[in-house]
Amino acid sequence: MTGNEAVGEGAIRAGCRAYFGYPITPQNELTAYMASQMPRHERIFIQAESELAAINMVFGASATGARAMTSSSSPGISLKQEGISYLCGARLPAVIVNVQRGGPGLGSIDPSQADYFQAVKGGGHGDYHMIVLAPDSVQEMHDMTVKAFSLADIYRTPVMILTDGRLGQMMEPIRLHAGAPPPEPAKPWALTGACGRPPQFVRSLLVEDGSLEKHNQLLQSVYRTIEKKETDWEEYRTTDCTLLVAAWGTCARVAKAAVDAAREKGIAAGLFRPVTVWPFPYPQLTALSRRVKAVLVVEMNCGQMLDDVRIAAGNAMPIPFIGFPGGRVPTESEILKNLMAAGKRYAR
Repeated sequence: MTGNEAVGEGAIRAGCRAYFGYPITPQNELTAYMASQMPRHERIFIQAESELAAINMVFGASATGARAMTSSSSPGISLKQEGISYLCGARLPAVIVNVQRGGPGLGSIDPSQADYFQAVKGGGHGDYHMIVLAPDSVQEMHDMTVKAFSLADIYRTPVMILTDGRLGQMMEPIRLHAGAPPPEPAKPWALTGACGRPPQFVRSLLVEDGSLEKHNQLLQSVYRTIEKKETDWEEYRTTDCTLLVAAWGTCARVAKAAVDAAREKGIAAGLFRPVTVWPFPYPQLTALSRRVKAVLVVEMNCGQMLDDVRIAAGNAMPIPFIGFPGGRVPTESEILKNLMAAGKRYAR
């Protein structure tokens, strides 16, 4: 399957009951897949009149307790930011997929990682976070989508799959999630009609004295729990490494091959990949960076995860950076060349 199709099938197998989207390249295969498959499962597919409409439809469906999802690509996700902030403020679970393309503005339809800041630092207004998962394969795009619906329900928060046009449109063999959809927790907060119970509300407008501060403190306590329980990362050949590559998503996939090539040339390289880019695995990278001579950061942007690597590693070592902000995926040889240069300079 393509990565976009794998996300769609993952959503169906996770029990997604409603999908609301709007076409934009390079995620159109996902919208097309949901258009063909959701009705076959007697579930809701709506191509909304705009990205703004789509995210607010997600709000409405989620408020009733339904597992709901939307997807788009970078400029479309920008248009959804107000709705995402509303979802976070109202503590509504949802799954949001961003198949990134180049920017800023309309940019290009080529793959990019330039939406990292938007996803992990909060693209909308207010003190909120989303769980942000960063796959590096078609298999992970499928698996993470299934997981995203469970995480969203557990913590009552939107979860974003932050991928890119290369992963979305490439095709790989995968193993599909088997069995029944992951169980949904009870949702006593959902708006299901009066049903003999007192009236209740789903809202993000809190104007009573002190109520917004109390609500924000509650949100922060949820985020701290997520940081403790859901932070995820991958280490590759780090046991004896003296040079570390930090990369995520597509770049991490290419960097893994470059690490192997560097090893063949006598450079003890390793890879650190955040699987959750929020919460970012700060403690794990801090501990690992203390054992190496330098950390080479590779991204398809001008340096966004770079800021988080600097926070984790501190000023104790060099942190060289190579960025590819034009919609081009780096090659193994380009990363290897920079690894070899860093080895000569820092790892003697």
